[in-house]
Amino acid sequence: MRYRFEEIADEHRKVYQAIDKEMLSGFASLVGAHSRLFFIGVGREGLQTRAFAMRMTHMGKEAHWVWDDTTPCIGHGDLLIATSGSGDIGHIDYVCRQAKEAGAKVAVITGSPSGKTARDADFVLFIPACVYKGTDEVVPSVQPMGNLFEQCLLVVLDAVVMAMVEQSDSLTFEKMAMRHRNVE
Repeated sequence: MRYRFEEIADEHRKVYQAIDKEMLSGFASLVGAHSRLFFIGVGREGLQTRAFAMRMTHMGKEAHWVWDDTTPCIGHGDLLIATSGSGDIGHIDYVCRQAKEAGAKVAVITGSPSGKTARDADFVLFIPACVYKGTDEVVPSVQPMGNLFEQCLLVVLDAVVMAMVEQSDSLTFEKMAMRHRNVE
């Protein structure tokens, strides 16, 4: 049995080298400028997006998952962050349009920026990694479906958190840890 760790790590290196660092900085600035954040994603992409939402809570942001029953209304001054690897997931596109109609800004993280959802977004963060049903030119993968995009999504969003903390005069990882859930 072979596990192909080196091939997977090489794919990751290629994605991180290809990602537009100015776009990444623009995304970090956009997130930093909003105190109320809303998140949506599905499947494994959604799991990575939830991890980012958790870190935003640790950073002191008000973070909401769109499908939770306790999610408040979205509106002016808010930011919806949607992950849509292929850029063509119907219900994510619908939620993005609803958020825009309510006055919120919409950021889409995708591996296929030519997709419908990305075309209508206020900001697009393109992670050039092979994604399930994607149509854009990206780093190819030996892995199944959208594995490479999903893995890189988690690492890219963690890198954004780290960069935001480094740029902050008041935020530290220790302060973030004080906001970690304590009812486990």
